[in-house]
Amino acid sequence: MAGRGPGEPPDWALPSWDSVPAEREDVPAPSPRVPATPPGTFGIRILGVSEVTRTIRGAVRADPRLTDLWVEGEIGRVTISSAGHAYFTLKDERNQLQCVWFRDDRQRSAFEAQAGLRIVAHGRIDLFEPQGALQLYVESIQPSGLGDLTLQFEALKARLAAEGLFGAERKRQLPSRPATIAVITSPSGAVWKDICHVLARRWPLTRVVLVAAQVQGEAAPASLVGAFRRIERYAAAQVAAGRADEAPVLTILARGGGSLEDLWAFNDEAVVRAVVAHSLPVVCGVGHETDVTLSDFAADVRAPTPSAAAEIVVPDQAELLAVVRAFGRQLDTTAGLRIRAVAREVAAERRALDRLSPSAQLTMARERVGLLLDRATRATRDRTAGGRLVVDRLARRLGPTLPARLAADRVRVARSGAMEPIVARRLGGARASIGSAAAALGVLGPQATLERGYAIVRRAADGSIVRDPAEAPPGSKLALRVARGELPATADPR
Repeated sequence: MAGRGPGEPPDWALPSWDSVPAEREDVPAPSPRVPATPPGTFGIRILGVSEVTRTIRGAVRADPRLTDLWVEGEIGRVTISSAGHAYFTLKDERNQLQCVWFRDDRQRSAFEAQAGLRIVAHGRIDLFEPQGALQLYVESIQPSGLGDLTLQFEALKARLAAEGLFGAERKRQLPSRPATIAVITSPSGAVWKDICHVLARRWPLTRVVLVAAQVQGEAAPASLVGAFRRIERYAAAQVAAGRADEAPVLTILARGGGSLEDLWAFNDEAVVRAVVAHSLPVVCGVGHETDVTLSDFAADVRAPTPSAAAEIVVPDQAELLAVVRAFGRQLDTTAGLRIRAVAREVAAERRALDRLSPSAQLTMARERVGLLLDRATRATRDRTAGGRLVVDRLARRLGPTLPARLAADRVRVARSGAMEPIVARRLGGARASIGSAAAALGVLGPQATLERGYAIVRRAADGSIVRDPAEAPPGSKLALRVARGELPATADPR
């Protein structure tokens, strides 16, 4: 014992199945070693240890009383291995029995093995050959003192489970927000008030129908079965009357806590079969959290308490309100983003329309005219300044020679005095020609044409002259130039 670490099983205990090599039946067992008979033994047969243990194991397994039995005793020291298996001794006043409880069976049990606890263990006797240990392989345990009711409970549970009444594949989903709920319980107990309080707090929109039944005593099983039938008849009547929303959509089977005898009606086979055959999903909330009945296994959902059953079947209005508010905030955010995006698009379109309006076009044209005028003014001023520079430069160059050249030119002009009559005649003839040409030009000019009653038609938008009616579609703004002013006009439809 000193060489064994903490949490390890004792020397006599059976190790986990994954650490023991399986015995292959297709390989013949080694024949026992039969040593040579020593002198003086007269043919006595000496057996090997393995042969003896196999013989004992065969004898134990051949006894039907040891393959399925219930053993009552007090638990001694308990050891839990690293694999989760429990090893303990079950003892009375004179003897003790080594027990092995594998992890999977332990996890399914409502009770835990504790030193000093008096229990009833269910399992089988077998021999662990490598160590020659005869031990009880435990399948389930329960506190001692429950008597025949416990045995009846386990036997009925095993039989109904074999029929598939407790299978997970037949469990039905509960409706998310039931409009009407039927409750099978005693109307005089606190369970009915607790269920109504929980339903009113969590989901007050639910309508609750009480189906009174006895939940304890000899008449309780028949009363419970009759309650299930009354619910089905009531639901069918509501649907036939056109009030399907008032028909129950699920049933709560509820009762307060009590002893195994008090809750025995919910272990009755007729009640269990009524739960399974019920047309509506069934939520079983019987007893306290540690109480387990066969109706819990048969129901679609098991609740630890009646109040917990009421909480399971309806949503919490506070949680749903929080979800709705969260969706509302998300909707406000999304709508605000969409509205702002559309507003930006409308503003962009408005700016585009403003740029294309006639007043904007006229303003832009005026700005362009102003810019061009400024450029022309600057160009003229620069050209004038440049011409002055050239004149000044030429004046500086001609200054020294100009007086002499002027004197020479005066002499030349004086000499050409004889040319004055000829020049005068020439100038007179030229003036006469210019006058006649000016008179002819005046007759052919646009002002003379306007004086005769004609008009010049221009488009008001760009000032271009309209020579063809196609250039001025209906509705176009026009400007009519006459001899002494300008008139506005609009092109009418033809």
